[in-house]
Amino acid sequence: MTASSLCRSLILAVALVWLGTEVSFAEKRYGPGVSDTEIKIGQTMPYSGPVSLNSPTGKAMAAYFAKVNDEGGVNGRAVKLLSLDDGYSPPRTVEQTRKLVEDDEVLLIFGTLGTPTNMAIRKYLNGKKIPQLFITTGVTKFGDADNFPWTMGFMPNFATEARAYATYVLRNHPEAKIGVLYQNDDYGKDLVKGLKAALGDKASKLIVAESTYEVTDPTVDQQIISLKSAGADVLMNFSTPKAAAQAIRKAYAMGWHPLHFLASPANSMSGTFKPVGFDKAVGLLSATYNKDPSDPQWANDAGVQGYLAFMKKYYPEIDAGDPNALRGYDAAMTLIQVLKQCGDDLTRDNVLRQATNLRALQLPMLLPGITVNTSPTNYFPINQVRLQRFDGVRWVRIGE
Repeated sequence: MTASSLCRSLILAVALVWLGTEVSFAEKRYGPGVSDTEIKIGQTMPYSGPVSLNSPTGKAMAAYFAKVNDEGGVNGRAVKLLSLDDGYSPPRTVEQTRKLVEDDEVLLIFGTLGTPTNMAIRKYLNGKKIPQLFITTGVTKFGDADNFPWTMGFMPNFATEARAYATYVLRNHPEAKIGVLYQNDDYGKDLVKGLKAALGDKASKLIVAESTYEVTDPTVDQQIISLKSAGADVLMNFSTPKAAAQAIRKAYAMGWHPLHFLASPANSMSGTFKPVGFDKAVGLLSATYNKDPSDPQWANDAGVQGYLAFMKKYYPEIDAGDPNALRGYDAAMTLIQVLKQCGDDLTRDNVLRQATNLRALQLPMLLPGITVNTSPTNYFPINQVRLQRFDGVRWVRIGE
């Protein structure tokens, strides 16, 4: 073989290898629940039970996927969400999740709401290497990339939220007497842990009383009486909506008006304040990372206008300002970005790879300066909050 013919043969061989590589790159790779026309995902939500007031999260997610599908889907594929009721009962969450994985063969689990419910399925999903993405809880345990790499939260972790409350108290009420009401599970305990860590060596002096409740308790009246009797002038209300509303009502009825902080999962005007009367919630403080669509300052904001138009068309039966709906909207939009990044490689491995590769993602309803960021070692997509105070009509942002 001459040198020239050898050269041509090598060039041809290289070309064939390159062509083969290109064909390989262009091949579609699908995991369970994926076809040329559909991406099937699953979740459980508390459509019934003690925290059903949080269910607009799941309904807003479903509504957003309906919008995406009406606009052509994700790379031509419709997103099919199977959203099952777990009643906020961990055993039921396990049962329903197994059904979604083993019978319905969903690609991933998305947005499941609640700390005990997500904890109940975390080991199972990680054992099967199934993405458990953008779950609706802020407990710091769900950012454990080393031990549970298939599980990722979405909302700011509760340590960040509690630190914001502690910082405010230390700056503005250094002699405060703090009473803490919290749900007796990982959700409530995580907020208490974050509060004490942020208060540092002053925690034992400033916190004068703690009182817990079970999510199944009929009321928290006795807990509120106990905290008032302890002399607390600051109330950290680390509850879910039902108990939070009861605490607000009871404190008002007793004529007790402490500086009142309300954990973000319960700061819904429609779900928490409306049942007890907006006048009874005046002055409450909470944390947020979203724009308030009812705030006049955002009247001409393109993101807010788009959100309001979406809610009017796809989910008109709920108050657009409900933070549960906002959380669902944000998380659903983030998952769509992940699926878009996956392209035609819609395997579970690539879904996780893309979920841990979000860089400065700007969502239209996030407050200015807050973006979504993840990496293989950062499983907290949103890590900033801002304090807000309820003025009887709307939330007003305060502080940094």
